[in-house]
Amino acid sequence: MNNRRTFSLCFLFALMTLLPLSISAAADTVQSPDGRLTLTAGVKGGKPCYSLKRGNETIICNSALGFTLDSGSFCDGFKLLKTTRGSFDETWEQPWGEEKLVRNNYNELKLFLQEAKGSKRLMNIVFRVFNDGIGFRYEFPKQPNLKAFKIMDELTEFTLPTDAEAWSQPTNGTVYYEAVYTKEQVSKKDTVSTPMTFEVNDSLYMFIHEANLTDYASLNLTPKGKNEGRKTKNGDCAVTLTAALTPWQSGVKVYASAPFVSPWRTIIVADKPGGLITSRLILNLNEPNKLGDTSWIKSGRYVGIWWGMHMKDYTWEQGPKHGATTENTKRYIDFAARHGFSGVLVEGWNYGWDGDWTKYGDKFDFCKPYPDYDFDGLQKYALSKGVSLIAHNETGGAAKNYENQLEKAFSLYESMGINCIKTGYVNILLDGKELQHSQYGVRHYRKVLETAAKHHIMVVNHEPAMPSGLRRTYPNMMAGEGMRGQEYNAWSADGGNPPYHICILPFTRGLAGPMDFTPGIFNFKNKAVPGTHPQTTIAKQLAEYVVIYSPLQMAADMIENYENHPALTFIESCPTDWETTLVPNAEIGRYVTIARKERGADNWFIGSVTDESARDLTVALDFLDKGEKYKMTIYEDGPGADYRTNPYPLSIRMEEVTADSVIKLHLAPSGGAAIRIIKVE
Repeated sequence: MNNRRTFSLCFLFALMTLLPLSISAAADTVQSPDGRLTLTAGVKGGKPCYSLKRGNETIICNSALGFTLDSGSFCDGFKLLKTTRGSFDETWEQPWGEEKLVRNNYNELKLFLQEAKGSKRLMNIVFRVFNDGIGFRYEFPKQPNLKAFKIMDELTEFTLPTDAEAWSQPTNGTVYYEAVYTKEQVSKKDTVSTPMTFEVNDSLYMFIHEANLTDYASLNLTPKGKNEGRKTKNGDCAVTLTAALTPWQSGVKVYASAPFVSPWRTIIVADKPGGLITSRLILNLNEPNKLGDTSWIKSGRYVGIWWGMHMKDYTWEQGPKHGATTENTKRYIDFAARHGFSGVLVEGWNYGWDGDWTKYGDKFDFCKPYPDYDFDGLQKYALSKGVSLIAHNETGGAAKNYENQLEKAFSLYESMGINCIKTGYVNILLDGKELQHSQYGVRHYRKVLETAAKHHIMVVNHEPAMPSGLRRTYPNMMAGEGMRGQEYNAWSADGGNPPYHICILPFTRGLAGPMDFTPGIFNFKNKAVPGTHPQTTIAKQLAEYVVIYSPLQMAADMIENYENHPALTFIESCPTDWETTLVPNAEIGRYVTIARKERGADNWFIGSVTDESARDLTVALDFLDKGEKYKMTIYEDGPGADYRTNPYPLSIRMEEVTADSVIKLHLAPSGGAAIRIIKVE
C-alpha cells in the first residue's frame, strides 16, 4: 500500500525552541540530509525571507515572503518568536507510478512569526529541505485576530542570481494550459504558469511549481525584470519572480478561514536534466494515501472512439456520422479484447452534444445515453470479454450541473462495473463566471475526485487544474491533460505540435504529474486539415509510450490503422506501471532517452526521441542485471524516415544483450526509437 512505511523513521521530529529574536534581523539555517543544499530563513527588517545555496553557490538570493490580505499588508512588521526543527526519513510504496518505492527524506525548519504591533497576528512558515530541492508553505494558525480572511495577493518571491533561460508557457491568453513551451531569459517573460523549468548552466537545472494544491488558487509567476543594484559576483543582475495567483472574478485570490495552510511552493534542483525527471519531491510533499485499500485501482491501456471525431469521420452529436453507436463500439471492444487493452473510451454517447454544447453545458446528462447507444448492453458485452467501458463526462464547463449529477452518475457507473471516467471542461469559464485554475475550479475538481473515490472510480481529467502530486493522497487521480495534446496534431492552424514538443514535456508539464497525451497515431493523412498532422515519425509515436508517463494510456488512432501493423506489438507489450525509471541521456527540448523497468518483472523498456534534427545517441545498458542475458527488440526509424516528407519507414531488429552492451541509435528528424528488453529465462 502506498501509505505503508517500509523504513522506520530515522528521527522523530525533535523540537528545539529558540529564544525570541530581534525584529530587525533573525535567521536560521537548515541543510539537506546530504549537506549539499543550505536554506537560510528568518526575518530581515520585519520581512520574512529565505535564500538557498548549493555548496558555496547561491541559487536563490534573498527572497521575500508574505501576503496582502483584505485587511492590508501581511508581509512586514514581523518578529520571529521561535523556530522548531525536525528530520524525517521513510520509504513508501506507490500503488502505481514511475517507480515502486519512493524515499521521503528531509530536514525541516519551522518559523513562528508574529506581528510586533497592532493586532499581533500569527503566521508560521514551514521549510523542508530534501537532497533534490526544497518545499515551503504558510500556516495561518487559529487565533483571535484572524478568522475569516481574503488573500488579495501572495507575495512569495523566487529571486535568481542570474537572468537564466527558462521554459514556460504564458498565463495570459492561454486556455487550459494548452500553449507551446518556449525558452527565453526570465526577465523577458510575461506572467507564466507553473511548472517553470530553468537551465541555469551546464550543471544546474531548476524547476518551480507547487505541491498539494488544496482549496487555493493555482500558482503563476510574474517576473519583475532585472533587479538593479543586486549585482552578483560575476556582475549579473538578479531577477525576481513573484507569485501571481489565479483570481476569482471578484479579484480575490483566496477565501480562507484560520486555521489554514497554503500549498507547498517547490524548487527542484538537479545537476543534470534527468535529475528533474527522477525527483519525487512534489509527491513527498503531499499527504499519504487517504483511500485505504487501492486494489481496485488498475493501470492499463485503452482504445477509443475519439480520433475519428477529430478526423471528421465521426461526430460527437447525433446524426448520420454519429460515432458513439452500439455497432461501432462493439468493434472497438472486440479489438481491445483481441489485443489486450483493458478499456474502451467512447465520446459522444450521452445526451447534451447536440448544438453548441460549450454554451449549453447544463444540458449534459451523464446517465442518459443516446438512442443508438446501448450503454448497459455494451458494458455487459465488454465485461464478458475482459474489457470495460470508460465513461466520458464532458461538462462544457457547467461544473454545477455536473456536481448535481455526480452521485447519481457515479452510482450508476459503479453498479455497471465501470471503474474509470474521463472528464472535460471545454469552456473558458466554469459556470460562465470563474476560471478553471481559480480556487473555484480547484474546489470543483476535488469534489469530483473525492466522489469518484467513494464509488471506486478512477479519474482522467482534461482541462484540469495543473496537477500538484495529489495522486499520492488520492491514487484514483490517474492522469490529466494541461498541455497541448495529440488533438493539436489534428486541427491546429500551425500544423501541429512542433518537433521539440515531446522533448520538452517530460521536463515541464510531466514533472507536475502523469500526462494523458494520447500517443500512437499511425496514419498521418488528414482529410479534414491536410496541412496538419503529427510532426513525428511512427517510431517516435511508439517511443512516446515510454517517454510520456501515464498509468492509463491510450492507443489513440482509429483501430483500422492498427490492424496488421507490426508496430502495434510494441504498444501491446509496453507496461503502464514501473519498478524504476532512469534517464540515460537528455538535453531539454532537444532529445531525451528514458528507461523504465516493468513492475514485477525483469524487463526494461526504453524510449528515445529527438527534435527536428537527426541524431545519433548511445545508450549503455549497465542498468541490466550483471551476468544475465536479454532479448532486445528495437523499433526505430527506417531508411529515409523524416517527419516532413516520409514519417512511415520503420525498422524492427532483434539482438541479444547484456549489462555490458552499448546500443547505438540513429534518430531521424523528429524521430525516435522504442526498445523492449526481455530477460532470457
